[in-house]
Amino acid sequence: MTGHALLVSVLVLATSVWVGGYVAIVVVARTATATLEPAARVRFFKTLGRRYLWVGAPALLVALATGALLLRGHRWDGLLIATVVAAVALLGLLAVAVGQARRMTALRRRAVTDPANTGLTQQVSRAARGAAALRGLLGLLTLTLVILGAFLSTG
Repeated sequence: MTGHALLVSVLVLATSVWVGGYVAIVVVARTATATLEPAARVRFFKTLGRRYLWVGAPALLVALATGALLLRGHRWDGLLIATVVAAVALLGLLAVAVGQARRMTALRRRAVTDPANTGLTQQVSRAARGAAALRGLLGLLTLTLVILGAFLSTG
């Protein structure tokens, strides 16, 4: 029983770090966009992304691992399969998002050094819309996993 309680505690803490960090980044992104000049934003998000990756990604991995440990005796039903699919999709999408963020940083850096290049400005705009859609999907998958996990914990 103590082992189960410890696993649940680790799961709750790791999930809190992942979800809380995700929400905080949305707030920080909007604030930085409203207050920082483009060159400062590029430097800021490059640093933030690299630092958060070392906090958020391990938290997500710990949450998924502890969730899996807690479910090790659960029968393989549709709910568990949907949860596993959502978790794998989240990890895959996170890998895509990291690559996209690196490409976006490089693109924005080029746009800052050549502000007269309207083609670059348009590329940044399109890429920013794609990044927002990607963040939205990450958020949706995260929320889906939290809800699926809640249903799994009751069965």
